[in-house]
Amino acid sequence: ENYRRISKAIGFPVESIVTSDQTHTTNVRRVGKKDCGCGVLTPRTFHDIDGLITNEPGVTLATFYADCVPLYFYDPTHKAIGLSHSGWRGTVGNIAKATVEAMQKAYHTDPADLIAAIGPSICQDCYEVSEDVIGEFRQAYPETLHKKLFYRKPNGKYQLNLWEACHQNFLTSGIREENILTPNLCTCCNPDFLYSHRASHGKRGNLAAFLGLR
Repeated sequence: ENYRRISKAIGFPVESIVTSDQTHTTNVRRVGKKDCGCGVLTPRTFHDIDGLITNEPGVTLATFYADCVPLYFYDPTHKAIGLSHSGWRGTVGNIAKATVEAMQKAYHTDPADLIAAIGPSICQDCYEVSEDVIGEFRQAYPETLHKKLFYRKPNGKYQLNLWEACHQNFLTSGIREENILTPNLCTCCNPDFLYSHRASHGKRGNLAAFLGLR
């Protein structure tokens, strides 16, 4: 029912939706008209997919969140799109770069042409993580970025900036700074209208991101 409501509000057929099967990987799958309805009207035919790409009009990509970061990609030159789920594992593994590389391979996308966006997700002030998570980020990002990405608190925990990490992932993927959109809307700060795993202590529904070519 929610799929029907959102498709009516935005203006795409519910039958056009293709959903991801997220397991915090950096796996990206190319989909098309043959996959439409997958995960909504018919059983999903693939697994362990956190990113979707297509260049076929009339295919609506859908991915899911409740604090993790939605990443949107649009290639206006080759008329192709990508939509990826970037939790801390997907971020440290750089699913942004994996998505760009998949679009390069499939559609000859030039990263410099891409318009990219970071969707609503948890902000640094709300995202406390442990030393083991920060250890992964220390290895994945140059030391010059560490102050931008995290800081240590007196309790020994850290506050992690997923937005900045994804922003850096966009840049290292070849996307230009002026083509990156960051709405800075936190799920955890706004639990009255956005689902947040942290704010609700796991008692929640899912947010969905949608992207399609008319």
